[in-house]
Amino acid sequence: KPTAAPDACSPWPIHRLDSGTTGVLVVGKTGRSIRDLSEQFQKKTVQKTYYAIAIGRMPNSGSIDSPIDDKQAFTSYEVEKALPSPRFDQLNLVKLYPVTGRRHQIRKHLAEIGHPILGDKDYGLEGLILTGKGIYLHAFQIEFTHPDNGQKVRFTSALPKKYLKIFPNQY
Repeated sequence: KPTAAPDACSPWPIHRLDSGTTGVLVVGKTGRSIRDLSEQFQKKTVQKTYYAIAIGRMPNSGSIDSPIDDKQAFTSYEVEKALPSPRFDQLNLVKLYPVTGRRHQIRKHLAEIGHPILGDKDYGLEGLILTGKGIYLHAFQIEFTHPDNGQKVRFTSALPKKYLKIFPNQY
């Protein structure tokens, strides 16, 4: 929806999603909102929730605190559901909470602990790359302070159908 604000500009993405990642993306429409939202991301006050389908038997919850490109990076996770898989041993529907926003952070962190994301051709395990379906990483929810009214806002994007084929009855 266009804005009538005096500092209106072309819509500008405030953050990025990896290629193939689905879900919520925040876009600013005024110079002030772009600056404010960018600052919230820098100060790490934006709460992000992702879903991924990860390969292999993994702990029910945990956190990964290892640097990416020599910068601090932190992701916590919870396994919401797990299913046996003849090809992958086990598939896990994992809810993830990245605190930092490094390039490929979730993908690198899960691969680092031995549980790459299904369909991840860059960080997957040789012989366990699922082709033709894309990566199973979804930006599910984002919460931040609205730059105009100071209220907390939350935007959610339902899981794509391809997730529901593997994990029916989820959201």
